[in-house]
Amino acid sequence: MATTKITVNSNGSLKVEGDFEIVDAQGNAYGLQGRTLVSLCRCGFSKNKPFCDGAHRGHLEHDAVAFDLPPKKV
Repeated sequence: MATTKITVNSNGSLKVEGDFEIVDAQGNAYGLQGRTLVSLCRCGFSKNKPFCDGAHRGHLEHDAVAFDLPPKKV
């Protein structure tokens, strides 16, 4: 199975690396032109959503530190 890695950048985007597909709400795939690395916007300021264009600079404050989620509800 191919591995996809998502990195939560402090004060920035979500970096997606590996083998992946990104689709819109209707299931249509974005044309990634063979890219195996993209950055997704999480601040809402990008003019190129869902992709990051760097517009978050000075607008997003989040120190990315990993933590454990609570157990899944059964």
